[in-house]
Amino acid sequence: MSRMIFINLPVDDLAAAKTFYASVGAVNDPRFTDDTAACMTFSEHIHVMLLTHEKFSGFSPRPIPSRETAEVLLCLSADSREAVDAMAEAAWNAGGRMDPIAPQDYGFMYGRSFEDPDGHIWEVMWMDPAAAEKGPEAFAAEMEPA
Repeated sequence: MSRMIFINLPVDDLAAAKTFYASVGAVNDPRFTDDTAACMTFSEHIHVMLLTHEKFSGFSPRPIPSRETAEVLLCLSADSREAVDAMAEAAWNAGGRMDPIAPQDYGFMYGRSFEDPDGHIWEVMWMDPAAAEKGPEAFAAEMEPA
């Protein structure tokens, strides 16, 4: 079995969070969804568990951070620069905050970010497949004029 990741996020309004994540491409898995949690799937290996604050608190004794703090930055890959822009635009149109982190364009790598309605920051990035295969430094060295 391939490894999978389940990202658990506390949310203020479960219905609104489900709608937001559907707007940026996640699909709800009703097998793991009830009135306290929703499993939103980006791929067969990437799942985001949206948990009401009460449900989230049952898994961790730590307080839920405020919107002014950041404990983690989440990043999803995209197939193209256009797909990066499309996801950022979809987040904006769904009520998210676009580009809480300035867009990054390194030629071989391009990224944008958005903040969901609960303040969780997501980055979306595309990397040239050749740069991903060789590593950014080796790829950049090949691109430099002799």
